[in-house]
Amino acid sequence: MVKVAKFGGSSVANAQQFEKIKNIIRRDPSVRIVVSSACGKIGKDDHKVTDLLYLCHAHVQYGMSYEPVLALIEKKYRDIQKDLQLSLNLDEEFAKLRDLLQPGMSLDELVSRGEYLTTRLLADYLHGTFVDAKDVIQFQYDGSIDFDKTKQCLQPYLKEKGLLVIPGFYGALPNGVIKVMSRGGSDITGAILANVIDANVYENWTDVSGMLVADPRIVTNPRQISRITYAELREMSYMGANVLHDESIFPVKQKHIPINIRNTNHPENPGTMILEDCEELDKTDIPTAITGITGKQGFTVITAAKGHSSSEVGFLRRALEIFEHYKLSIESVPIGVDSFSVIIESKQIEPVLYAVMNDLKTQLELEEIKVQNHLSLIAVVGRGMKERLGMSGKIFAELGKHSINIKTINQGADEISIIVGVDDRDFRNAIRTIYQTFILQEVTL
Repeated sequence: MVKVAKFGGSSVANAQQFEKIKNIIRRDPSVRIVVSSACGKIGKDDHKVTDLLYLCHAHVQYGMSYEPVLALIEKKYRDIQKDLQLSLNLDEEFAKLRDLLQPGMSLDELVSRGEYLTTRLLADYLHGTFVDAKDVIQFQYDGSIDFDKTKQCLQPYLKEKGLLVIPGFYGALPNGVIKVMSRGGSDITGAILANVIDANVYENWTDVSGMLVADPRIVTNPRQISRITYAELREMSYMGANVLHDESIFPVKQKHIPINIRNTNHPENPGTMILEDCEELDKTDIPTAITGITGKQGFTVITAAKGHSSSEVGFLRRALEIFEHYKLSIESVPIGVDSFSVIIESKQIEPVLYAVMNDLKTQLELEEIKVQNHLSLIAVVGRGMKERLGMSGKIFAELGKHSINIKTINQGADEISIIVGVDDRDFRNAIRTIYQTFILQEVTL
């Protein structure tokens, strides 16, 4: 058994969190690589190191003193070093950081220092080998990861015994220049490393005990999901359940490597296991019909009608090209006999709404076009739904009983998700209704 374990910002926020990591690693000798984020927030009044580094950059750009902000960063690291009695020379490290803080500096290199410094301290504390991410995580010039080169660069370190401790969030271009990933990119680093060493499991340690059936801000104490497929995760994360960075899924999915979401503060909780296929486990432990309920607010529906348009070759294509022209990403396209609707995020369409409507009306010679705002989309996801007859009808009926009007319906051919559109004002009530009926009461399906 070989594991890669990634620890998020909250897991490395202070010395006490470092101690929890050490206990986790000590109990599990199968962990070969540890990936660390930058120090996160200790409390609601605290700041993430990465945010502070971006702020330092802004101060330099506007000719303001960055010292008050840098002092906050420095205190975080010196507190950890002092509390854990670590030997890393922070005077030297912060002298290098100050040298970076000049007009025209590399922003990527600057903000990567959060992960770099945190991981240097963590490697010292865990008595592991520190490996700089710029020496192993290799980008191509188009921004994609060069997996072959990354594997090649990592091999010499893997020949050594013991734990490798590597910063997340950044790597290097072919010319050696540091490049960072999008925010939350440490998840991606862990997934890349799990891929290139063919790990048996990729553990992602954070401040939640796995994934929950519903948003705890909407449903009180929602149940934890014990296992979920990559396909279900993709449906849920697309609709707002963001436990993992989206791009972290593909490197491990490619190799069928399970992801285990764990809680650093409650390591005894097994968390959520994300698998390519749950069929074998589902035979002995039959899953509930619904795995998770999630959703997003703030959509606009544009509905266009024209008699006999269904028999007009290329009609829909010409309509969608108008949205493409304005660089708009479409959520879904429900189609009727002589009408179609386009669902799109309101914040996207608002600046160009009237231009799009005019182009649709004139270029397609529409008879009618109308706009509805304040739409929410709710995704009911579950691999077990296809085994239950009439699942969608029962969901629709239950929403109707609670006076929740369904405006749009979309169900994929794989039958693992049903997406309903409701008015924004019904969003939270709809999620609670589905959870109460089909999860808590476990209605016979």
